[in-house]
Amino acid sequence: MKTKDKILHLPILVEQDEDNVYIVSCPIFKGCHSYGKTIDEALENIKEVIDICIDEEKEKVSEINRFVGFREMQVSIKATAV
Repeated sequence: MKTKDKILHLPILVEQDEDNVYIVSCPIFKGCHSYGKTIDEALENIKEVIDICIDEEKEKVSEINRFVGFREMQVSIKATAV
């Protein structure tokens, strides 16, 4: 009898740098990040990195926190005199 694979729901952060490159990271795993010229390319690349992170931390995968969600917060920055 084949065992059923566990499905992980992982948070992925997507940012864009000053050169319009998409930077993606999975904060669940330390050092788990990648990039791409498009969001789709970056997401495809992060899948490979996540597979490596899971292989390295197999015994801890069952202890991963349940992803709840993200919040965006506005913070005002005082203008500096020029």
